[in-house]
Order: sequence, then C-alpha cells, then structure tokens
Amino acid sequence: MTTALSRRALATALLAATLLTGCGGGGQGVRNEGSAGTAQGSEAGGESSAGREAPSSDPTNAARPLGRSVPVRLGIPSIGVDTPVMRLGLRTDGTVEVPPVTAHDQAGWYDKSPTPGRTGPSVLLGHVTVGDYGDGVFRHLSELHRGDHVTTRLKNGTTAAFTVTRVRTVDKADFPTQEVYGDTDRPELRLITCGGPRSGEGYRDNVIVFAALDGS
Repeated sequence: MTTALSRRALATALLAATLLTGCGGGGQGVRNEGSAGTAQGSEAGGESSAGREAPSSDPTNAARPLGRSVPVRLGIPSIGVDTPVMRLGLRTDGTVEVPPVTAHDQAGWYDKSPTPGRTGPSVLLGHVTVGDYGDGVFRHLSELHRGDHVTTRLKNGTTAAFTVTRVRTVDKADFPTQEVYGDTDRPELRLITCGGPRSGEGYRDNVIVFAALDGS
C-alpha cells in the first residue's frame, strides 16, 4: 500500500532531476524518468568534513515538533544568507518548480514536504548561480559545517531553529533519494543546491545540507 508519506517521497524525488537544470540556467523543471539515484552509491560524490549525522532515533536529541506554518524567511548566518522564502510546488506537466533566475533570487520551500519544525524532512532549495546575474542565494552552501545554525521564520511569527548535522556533495547520478526525502522521527531540514564542476549549462553534483531542529 502506498502511504501519504511514500507518495510525498516519490514526488520529491523529482527535485534531484530538477536541480540538474535549475541551479544556473533557465530554471526549467524536468520530468521524473528514473533520474534519482540511491543512497548506496552516493558516497562516490564524496562527503564533506562536516561529520556524520546523529541518529534521528535518539530521543535525548529530539525536539518537540512545532505547529504547521509555512516558512517565509531563511537565515544562515555563517554564510551570510538572509532571504525570503517562496513556495514551490508541482507544475501541471509533472515537473517540480524551482525559484526563478533573477538578480535577487531567493530560496524556495517545496510544499509537498513538511513545514519546517514539523516531523519529517522539510526541503528547501536554491540556486548556486543565477546565469548572468552571478552568485545565487546558495552559492556558499557547501561551506557549512556540522554545528552551524539555520533559522526559518514561519508565517505564524515563530522561528524554527536548526543545527547542521551533516553536509554532503554527491554526484547527481547517485542522488540519495531515500536518505534525503525518507521519513524521519524528528523534525529535520534539507537544503539543496548544485555543486561540483560545471557540466554543460549546469553542475555535476548536488550539495545537500542535513539539519535537525534544536531542542528546547
């Protein structure tokens, strides 16, 4: 039986393919045609020195989930990010929306994932470069380290504060779909952009930041 969670995970797997063209070109979505990889081969793309993520099943590290409210702003002080957050969904043709390529681009929250602070992986994505405009909002995402802080301000006025647990750079062909979008038993955050060497009009890799909600 396909649960609501597994349907969400299948839909969000589209992001791996979307980011192939969405990080520095025209921002066009692409269809899901088996492009998402598995976690088994993801180490081929390398892993940063940020360390391994603490097990999500450890109740001593678990924070109480927040009420549902959409994110409106994202802050990552260590890399100078302070950006509005737009809402991203699925287009009518089955592709995932990406933020538009503009001079003052912003991050986007994928609305088929939980809102930040709810149990499960909340997914935000942004460009690493924005064509002729230069650097994107997530240009320095790969420079994050374990212990760095991320905040998301929510529409209801509350703030969900997260701590980075791991940073990975993976080949897009080996995108760890289950690891990124699979169910968790605590509130977590995923920040995703492109990285690595350029490949044609895009980039070869994805940079993935894993973070967990701070305890009270």
